[in-house]
Amino acid sequence: MKISIVGTGLIGGSIALKLKEKNFTNLVYGIDQNEENLNKALELNIIDEKADFESGIKNSDLVIISVPVDSAKKILPDVLDLINENQTVMDVGSTKSGIVNSIKNHPNRKRFVAFHPMWGTENSGPKAATKDSFTAKAAVICNKEESDENALEIVEQVINTLEMHPIYMNADAHDVHTAYISHISHITSYALANTVLEKEREEDTIFQLASSGFSSTVRLAKSHPEMWVPIFRQNKENVLDVLNEHISQLRKFKSALEKENFDYLEELIVNANKIRGILDK
Repeated sequence: MKISIVGTGLIGGSIALKLKEKNFTNLVYGIDQNEENLNKALELNIIDEKADFESGIKNSDLVIISVPVDSAKKILPDVLDLINENQTVMDVGSTKSGIVNSIKNHPNRKRFVAFHPMWGTENSGPKAATKDSFTAKAAVICNKEESDENALEIVEQVINTLEMHPIYMNADAHDVHTAYISHISHITSYALANTVLEKEREEDTIFQLASSGFSSTVRLAKSHPEMWVPIFRQNKENVLDVLNEHISQLRKFKSALEKENFDYLEELIVNANKIRGILDK
């Protein structure tokens, strides 16, 4: 099987490394506007050949679109224009509704499978790619009924090769859930980082006193805006909904402290501790 990776960064690169290791593919083309990324991906053996957009798409059995969601939404119709009924296209975007709606009337819609691997880091670029990144993680497939059965089977084979477990859901439901599980975490991390940078002017103090708890909480604040601004844009309404709830929760903690209502403060913390029982299952 020949594969084209459109976007040779963290996610696309990690997928390519695993599929090559497991002999799922015998040739990986890299397509990327960033020539530096392409050269690095070639050097790291993530891809086998560089390709231009048209030839790379036309000569592949499977096309994996791994670019920011705004770009994915823009180029997906162009990709589908170039393929035939024997090729399969999948994306890896963190939002799904805008992407699936952008090609709902395309004649090759059924050759596309909307996919979201639930993994990522604050790092970017091919140097950050690792082959075992997806092991035991969730792999979300959205609106599977809109894809051809054999296209869906190929993507399920990819998921199995990546050692992930598949979850099937509607694109709109996916965007709601990821707003609560993933997107709000990034906004919170960015906001906390800005809070500390605003209040603590001495960088040496931040470096010397920051504990592992602080570092892990603000780790996501190192994530790049070129990826996350498009996600927030595409999923704006759901993100605003969860952000309003988050602000409401912060106000409860603020009020408890202002009123010295430490019994209520304890109630809030005890209630929050319930998340441990869910995440430790």
